[in-house]
Amino acid sequence: MSPRSREQQQRTLFLLVLSVASAQGDIPSPRECLTYQSDSGSSVSCYSPSTFPSPLPGDTTHLSVEFSSLTQLPADALRGAPGLQELHLSSNHLEELPAKLLVPVPGLKVLDLTRNALTQLPPGLFQASAALHTLVLKNNRLQVLQASWLRGLKALGFLDLSGNRLRALTPGLLANFSFLRTLDLGDNQLEDLPADLLQGPLDLERLDLQGNRLQVLGEDLLSPQPGLRYLFLSDNRLALVAAGAFRGLRQLDMLDLSNNFLSTVPKGLWASLGKPARNMQEGFDLSGNPWVCDRNLDDLFRWLVANRHRMFSQNGTCCAGPEALRGQALLAVAGSR
Repeated sequence: MSPRSREQQQRTLFLLVLSVASAQGDIPSPRECLTYQSDSGSSVSCYSPSTFPSPLPGDTTHLSVEFSSLTQLPADALRGAPGLQELHLSSNHLEELPAKLLVPVPGLKVLDLTRNALTQLPPGLFQASAALHTLVLKNNRLQVLQASWLRGLKALGFLDLSGNRLRALTPGLLANFSFLRTLDLGDNQLEDLPADLLQGPLDLERLDLQGNRLQVLGEDLLSPQPGLRYLFLSDNRLALVAAGAFRGLRQLDMLDLSNNFLSTVPKGLWASLGKPARNMQEGFDLSGNPWVCDRNLDDLFRWLVANRHRMFSQNGTCCAGPEALRGQALLAVAGSR
């Protein structure tokens, strides 16, 4: 076993011991945070502390402070850990962050702020965070997102904004993200998206827009991202998808359009997807829509027959009309044409 593999195994064991201690009610106090030391540095985990742990070991590389009632952090909370690479602050009650919180940790790669009470981020928060790759802001209370809040994130590859209260996004929000591969905007309140949202140097592989209030998917939103492989649009209010909405998405392996208001789709919509061009490796889901199974769906019917082996919820993807076909599976109707 390589030294790196051995170290990873030891750290996994450490986290397992911590979770068992937590399950048994042996939650460490801020002064009794569990510390695991390895050749690459210390990992510190504090569960349900009443104050932020201080001082931190000078060689701390991983820090978890979670499941607490903390609403604020000291501005100098990380000053003693210049080599910090991962910071996990999930499941607290943080309402705001100090603008210079991350200045002492320029090598930080992962920041997890899941399940807090953040309504905004201070401009300049990431001014020293050029190495940050993963930013998770899931399940906070963000209603807006300003481009200035994200300035400085030159290496960002993973951005999770799901489960907030976002109603709109500012134009040019992602214009400077060259390495962004995963963008999760699911479970917000977005009714439309800026036309330039996906323009710029970013090269997305995964886009999650499920659980919003989108009504229309236009011609040009997705076209700047020909390398997109996973697209999630379920649980919106989509009633209209433009004929060229998927044009050029020849790498798409997963498409979820389930639980929308689609009754028909334009001819040519599926030309770039699946067979005969290529296989969709992960599949697609069109269930939960009020499909009207008339001649306007002939193009979709042909595509379904060619790609049936990648179709999820085959028996649950049914016609809502006309009356003679109500309740019949789309695939069965397609096969009879």
